[in-house]
Amino acid sequence: MKRVLYAIAIVLIFSSMTLASSLMTEEDGIAFMREEEKLAHDVYTILYEIWGLNVFSNIARSEQTHTEAVLSLIGDFGMLDPVGENEVGVFTNATLQELYDELIESGSKSLLDAVKVGLLIEEIDIKDLEELLEGDIDSRTATVYENLLRGSENHLRAFLRQYERLAGSYTPEILDVERFNEIASGR
Repeated sequence: MKRVLYAIAIVLIFSSMTLASSLMTEEDGIAFMREEEKLAHDVYTILYEIWGLNVFSNIARSEQTHTEAVLSLIGDFGMLDPVGENEVGVFTNATLQELYDELIESGSKSLLDAVKVGLLIEEIDIKDLEELLEGDIDSRTATVYENLLRGSENHLRAFLRQYERLAGSYTPEILDVERFNEIASGR
């Protein structure tokens, strides 16, 4: 029962984050994505240290590239970088800090839970990016977001393969089933 309540809490946190994305200015969205991409990098780095599963290491390297792409937008806009010199697991955004702590706790319980954390992160990243792409943003920001979206779709497929090896069929937590299946099939 405790696990079910914990899973519900994680889904509610993720769901509330997706609602916030549609209300953000372009600059707020960029700052948020900088930290959201850092969150993915940091979680995957720690989960690789715990479980030694290469998918975490490989995707953490990709997430570092994502954070650097968003950092270039921060420079273009003359914004203050919310990541700054923050170490692994440290975030300016309190919601992302809380989420990081919860995801590390959950992903530390078992390898299956760790892979599920990867799936959840990529689902929320996809949802946020799709919502930000619907906003009023310049073409450079749109290009960066579109590239991040393709990367997140690839990461989702990689984590899905791991999940299916460990536990069989996966039911999406954030994305609707139709969209999830579209990504999973590579369409």
